[in-house]
Amino acid sequence: MSTFLSQIANGLMFGSLIALIALGYTMVYGIITLINFAHGEIFMVGAYGGLATLTYILPAAVVTKWYLALPIALVAGALVAMLVAVAMERFAYRPLRNAPRLAPLITALGVSVALQEAMRVFYPGATAAIPFPNLFIEGAFVIPIGDGVVIRYTGVLLIVVSLALAFGLERFVEQTRMGRAMRATSQDRDVARLMGIDPDRVIVLTFAIGGALAGVAGVLYGSYLNNINIDMGFQNGIFAFTAAVLGGIGNIRGAVVGGLVIGLVRALGGQYLPGGTAYDYVWIFVVLIIVLVFRPQGFFGESERVRA
Repeated sequence: MSTFLSQIANGLMFGSLIALIALGYTMVYGIITLINFAHGEIFMVGAYGGLATLTYILPAAVVTKWYLALPIALVAGALVAMLVAVAMERFAYRPLRNAPRLAPLITALGVSVALQEAMRVFYPGATAAIPFPNLFIEGAFVIPIGDGVVIRYTGVLLIVVSLALAFGLERFVEQTRMGRAMRATSQDRDVARLMGIDPDRVIVLTFAIGGALAGVAGVLYGSYLNNINIDMGFQNGIFAFTAAVLGGIGNIRGAVVGGLVIGLVRALGGQYLPGGTAYDYVWIFVVLIIVLVFRPQGFFGESERVRA
C-alpha cells in the first residue's frame, strides 16, 4: 500500500507540472488554432532564466534564503519565458497568420530547434545537465501507512502552485473583461473585431500568459529535480501536448485533468505494468489512443459541428 500511495503522490506531482505546461498549448490552440510545438522550449528557457538569475544576479546571501530566492526565481523565469513567447508570436507566427496551416506548424518546429540550439551555444555549460538549487524548505513529511509514504516539501509546492495558477487562469478567463475578449476571439475573430476587440492584443496576451505559466513550471521543475537540461522542453512538451489533447484541446480544465491523468499513468504504469519505467511512454500513448477512439474531442472538449 505504501508503494502504491507513493506512486500516486509522484504521479500527482509530475501531472501538476505537465498540466501547467499544457495550459499554454490549450490556450494558444483555443485562440488561433495553432499547435505551438515550441511551447516546450519556452518551458526550458524559463528554467534557464530562473537559474541565470540565481547564478549571476542574486547575491549568495539571498539565494540561501528560500523565501527570497523562490519568488524572485519564479518571477524571473516567468518574465524571461513570457518575453520569448511574445517575441515568438510577433516575429514567427504573426506574419503567417493567414498562411496555410502547414506553414506555422513547420515554423513552430523550426523555432523549437532554434531555441534549443541558442541555449546550447550561449548559456555556459548547457551542453550537459546543469545543477539547479532547491528553492524550498528541505525535507519531507511521512504518511504513516505501511513502510511510510514520503512526500518532499518541494513536491507539495509543485502541486499547490500548479493547481492554484490553473484555477486563477480559469477565473481570469471566465470572469474578467479580457477573459471574455479571449473567449470571443476564439469563437469568431472577425465578429470579435466588429465588437471592438483587438484580436492582435488578445493573441499577444495569450502567448504572454502561456509563456509565464511555462516559465514558472520550468523553475519548479528545476527546483524539484535539482538539475535542468536543454532536452527537457521537448520531452515534457510532448507530455503536455498529449495532456491538452486528452482533456480536450482548447479547454483549461481539460488540460489540468489531462496532465494529472498522464502523471498517474506514467507513475503507476512504470511500477505495475509490463516493461516497468522503460514502457511508461507506451502506456501514456495507449491511454491517449483509447480515449481518442471512444471520445475524439477529449474529456472536456465539445464535438465540432460541421455546417453545410
